[in-house]
Amino acid sequence: MTESSRRAPSERAASSVALRPMAAADVDAVARIWREGWADAHLGHVPAALVAARTSGSFTERAHDRVDDTIVATRADAVAGFVMIDGDQVDQLYLDRAARGSGIGAVLLGAEEQAIVAAGYGRAWLAVATGNNGARRFYERQGWADEGPFVHHAPTPDGGVAVDCHRFVSAAAARARQT
Repeated sequence: MTESSRRAPSERAASSVALRPMAAADVDAVARIWREGWADAHLGHVPAALVAARTSGSFTERAHDRVDDTIVATRADAVAGFVMIDGDQVDQLYLDRAARGSGIGAVLLGAEEQAIVAAGYGRAWLAVATGNNGARRFYERQGWADEGPFVHHAPTPDGGVAVDCHRFVSAAAARARQT
């Protein structure tokens, strides 16, 4: 067994991925990853009005609008995933289908937690649609705690759609802030 194969997936991902701020040239890749990941995670778990609002073009528009608050993970110069921040909220985290299970999600989440703490917030939080059990398991494995259900207002061109979610918080961000 090689040293590389003995390391945890997140350690292997950290050694093969580069994190950087999103650039305008990344919009198409981020929009594709977001559109595919959103469908995989949300269809069947969110109201039909939100599904109708999440057109292919909406992901491109939203990716364009979020260039300044997005970190991308690249592997072999291709965007493999991204994470977006909104204040103390990890607003979006998605991976290319080929990158799922590689540890890159944990690397992105860790980077975003550090950015949130560095911005002066006590801890990071995020919303997970009720029924999105894959995401819930992922965040729990990363040490995030489910604080219970709440209604999240997902933004749409017409204002917003109420979505039943669970609020997850990061104890790691709170601990980092205390040190």
